[in-house]
Order: sequence, then C-alpha cells, then structure tokens
Amino acid sequence: MGSIVAENRKSLMLFSGRGFPELADEIGQVLGVAPTPADSYEFANGEIFVRFKDSVRGSDAFVVQSMTEGVNRWVMETLIMIDALKRGSAKRITVVLPFYPYSRQDKKHRGREPISARLVADLLKTAGANRILTVDLHTAQIQGFFDGPVDHLFAMDILAEHVQKKYAGRPMTVVAPDSGRVRVAERWTDRLGGCPLAFIHKTRDPLKPNQVVANRVVGEVEGRVCLIVDDMIDTGGTITKAADILWDEGAADVIVASTHALLSDPATERLKNSRISELVVTNTLPLPPEKRLDKITVLSIAPLLARAIREVFDDGSVTTLFGGLS
Repeated sequence: MGSIVAENRKSLMLFSGRGFPELADEIGQVLGVAPTPADSYEFANGEIFVRFKDSVRGSDAFVVQSMTEGVNRWVMETLIMIDALKRGSAKRITVVLPFYPYSRQDKKHRGREPISARLVADLLKTAGANRILTVDLHTAQIQGFFDGPVDHLFAMDILAEHVQKKYAGRPMTVVAPDSGRVRVAERWTDRLGGCPLAFIHKTRDPLKPNQVVANRVVGEVEGRVCLIVDDMIDTGGTITKAADILWDEGAADVIVASTHALLSDPATERLKNSRISELVVTNTLPLPPEKRLDKITVLSIAPLLARAIREVFDDGSVTTLFGGLS
C-alpha cells in the first residue's frame, strides 16, 4: 500500500480573550461548545502571556475578543493568541471582533496622519489570522484592508425588531446623526417599512476630538418618534446634541439605536441628563453596572455571531443571514 487514507474530520474550537469572556461563553452556549481553557496573564512589566491547555492541532479556531476600554492591551492579547494558535498548528484561524478597533481611523483627513484601521488588519494578517468576522464596521471599506475573507455582520435586524415591537403604531422618522450615516439610515427606513428619513447637518472641529457642533435637522420630524441610528456611541456628544435639535424641531419622542456602546466618559452623565427616552444597543462590548442606566436596553449579539461562526465552519453562506445584504 503506497498511501495512508485518513478520514477527514473538522474540529471547531472556540477561544476567548479576556476583554469580555462573558460574550464568548454566551456564543459557546449557543454553539454547544465551551471556550478552550487557557493560561492568560501579564508579567510585572505588562507583557502578556497566553498558553492554551488543550491541543489545537488541525482545528478550525475561532478567537473571540471584544476590544473594550484599554483597547491596545486587547489588540496585543489577540495577536499573541493568534500566534499561539499558529505555532500550535491550528488549521485555520478566524478572529471574531464584535467591535473592530481603530475603525474610525480608516482614511487620511490631512497629511501625516495614519490609517490605523489598515494597520490593525496588517497586524492580524501577519500574526497568522486567516479570516475576520466582525459586526457593523464604521465604514465598509475596512473590509478591503485585510488580505483575506472578511465576514461583515449587521446588527440592524436585532435592533429593528425591538424598535418595531415597542413603538408599533406610532409615526416614526429615521434620523442619521450626520451625512456620513445617511446610507445606513436608508437601510433602516427600508427595514422599518419605508418611514421618512432625516439627517442632522453638523460640523466637527478636526483639532478637537469628540467635540461636535450640530446645526439643524433636514427632514420630517414634527410630531413623530425620531429614531437616531449610528454604529457606535463614544462620549455621547453627537446623539445628545442631535436629540436636543430634534426636540426643538417638534419631535414627539427621541430614541437611539446603536450597535457598539463604547460609552467613554462623560457619556453616561450626558445620556442620563439627555432628552433621549431610550438607547438600544448590543453587547458587542461589555457595559459595566455603573453605566447601566434605566433608559439603556442591551440586546445580545451572541446568537448572530454563533450562527455566523457555524456557517463559516460548515463552509456555508454568511450572506444568507441577511437576506443577501453584505
């Protein structure tokens, strides 16, 4: 006999970073597989060490890491996890980034600026990642930064289902907080049955990050529930000022739907004192107890991520999860 014939077997293994292990556990519960145990710690000088306790040889490895506060620490831990899997002979490494770090730095606005979103993609590829799975990128062009497959998931259906149930029967207008979000807002209007679209005309000082000057609203908002849609909320300046303008223009109510709740200080205080009645977000990032206001509703992204992971593992179609939208 001139060869040895082996039965082809595929093994899905889940790996969790320390940024938000609860999300990885929830994904594992949906998939029916627990995250692989690991020794992860830092030396006295801050260097990170990771070693997985089980063999990863030949596995289809999915690394789940939420880039929460202290993002640089979690980026580095992710790279080290990928390197450990590559050197452990994992067959394929898919990095699951519910929130893609540095996504706002996707282009140069002026000379001598970095394109950090591209740098992150290069780092992941160099470390050994074969594929990226992420949710609601700040701009779709980031998919082209990674030299390999990128599965871009959308949280819109999860958020929209909640909004439709809670505000059924009330006239609604979808509001883009700035001109750059109009395309996303158009998808929302289609999802909500063709309701009107409005947007906030604003200016931003490039020398002062996280500071926004909102000017006026363009569109039909008087007497209507205004749904502001955005991909992320950082310090909350954009949406709280947009809410004030909408109320001044005669809105009946103002709610917000956003995928990523960064909620960096002073976001919690701004939201607490704002005229926004409800903020609907997903758990792509952890929300500590001190930031859990009564007006914040958190929906789980884990079932969507688990379905996408399963499709990737089975060589299926992630696009079918969104009716062909990708």
